[in-house]
Amino acid sequence: MPAAALYMDAEIRPNRSLSERGFIILISVITLANCGSALIFMRMQAVFVLLPFLAIDVLAVAVAFMLSFRSGRVIERVQVSPSEVKITYETPKATKVVWESPTAFTRVTTEHDSDRRCTALRLALSGRETAVAAALSPGEREAFAKALEEAIWKARSHRD
Repeated sequence: MPAAALYMDAEIRPNRSLSERGFIILISVITLANCGSALIFMRMQAVFVLLPFLAIDVLAVAVAFMLSFRSGRVIERVQVSPSEVKITYETPKATKVVWESPTAFTRVTTEHDSDRRCTALRLALSGRETAVAAALSPGEREAFAKALEEAIWKARSHRD
């Protein structure tokens, strides 16, 4: 049985402005600055400042960036076929379907702010809604909304 035609198969990957190499450089600079501060505090005989403040702030920055990198590995996939619109979240370990709806009845809705920038993009069906493309900038989200509407329109007019 042949696979159904896809009118859209888009991958949305979150943008991270700091690479993993950049993170290593940043955490090294923070660690060196904290070591310098530690030397000053040790000379002042304020040893109790070292662990609670200096070590914990390096740990907090490292954990925050690790969580950011982990969330950056989540891929949002939007697929439009003649029969359904499907959104999945893919990680290196698993794939989770978060939305499935018949193409014929799925609507694309957008919200705009006072500057006419697209602040939210949603798929809607019978009172249910789900956000789409939240990782994109307002301009990219607007272009994606148009492409998604066009793909749904073409899929609706598909004939076997």
